[in-house]
Amino acid sequence: MIQMTTTNVYSVKGEVSGTVDVPAAFSTEHRPDIIKKAVLAAAANGRQPYGPAPGAGMRHSVSTWGKGRGVSRVQRLKDGRKGAESPNNVSGRRAHPPRPERIWAQKINKKELSIARMSALAATGCADCVKARGHRFDDGISFPIVVDDGLQDLSSTKSVMEAFDSIGIGYDVERAKDGTKIRAGRGTMRNRKYRVPVSVLVVVSDREAPVFKSAANLPGVEVETVDTLNTGILAPGGDTGRLTVYTRSALEQIGAWTE
Repeated sequence: MIQMTTTNVYSVKGEVSGTVDVPAAFSTEHRPDIIKKAVLAAAANGRQPYGPAPGAGMRHSVSTWGKGRGVSRVQRLKDGRKGAESPNNVSGRRAHPPRPERIWAQKINKKELSIARMSALAATGCADCVKARGHRFDDGISFPIVVDDGLQDLSSTKSVMEAFDSIGIGYDVERAKDGTKIRAGRGTMRNRKYRVPVSVLVVVSDREAPVFKSAANLPGVEVETVDTLNTGILAPGGDTGRLTVYTRSALEQIGAWTE
C-alpha cells in the first residue's frame, strides 16, 4: 500500500486550501484477514441470546391412543383427538430450537483489535482500495480525503450534499440512493424495510457538530467522531476501503494513535 506523506485539504467549496501531513497510522500494513476476524467477532459478541420458553408447545394434557386405530401414534389431547406437543403437530414444540444458554462470543486479542482498526483506517487512505470496494469519486482527488473544519458546521442536508459534489464524492451518495432496495422477508415488518448501500463516512472531532443531523438524511452516509471509530465502521462487513472524509482537526487526533 503506497503511503503519501502529505495530502490536500479541501474547503467545503471544493477548493484546495492547503496541505497537511498524513499521520503514521495510514502507513499500517494491509491485513484483510485480521480485519475480517475483528468484524466477525464484534458481530458475534453483539448477538442477543434468544429462544422459546422452556414449556412452549408442551402445555397440554395429552395421551396416546396406542396401536390398532389406523392413525399415527402421536400424543393427542385428552378431551379430543387433535395431535399435540410433537414437533410435527400444529402448536407443538420446536424440534431443535435455539438455546438462550448458547455462548456466541468469540475471543480476539487486544493487539489484533488494534491492528485491525489501524489497517482498516489505512485502507481508507488508499484510492485503489476505495475504488475496489465499489465507491465512486473523481479521479483527481487526493487520499486520504481531508476537509477543513467548516464541514462539521454545515447545518442543512442541502449544504452537505453541495460540499460532497464540490469535493468530487457526490456520485457515491447517488449510487447509494439508486441502490436502495426493499428487503425481502420478515425484515420488512421489523423496522428494517429498506436495505441501503454503505456510502460516505464523515469523521469529525466535535461530538456536538451540526453535521450529525444535517447528514442524517443522506442515504448510506454516516458521521462519527474519532473516539467512536472501530473496525466495523471503517470496514463494514469486513470489506476494506470505505470512502471516508476526515476533517482537519479529526486527522490531527488520529495522529496520536501511534504515539
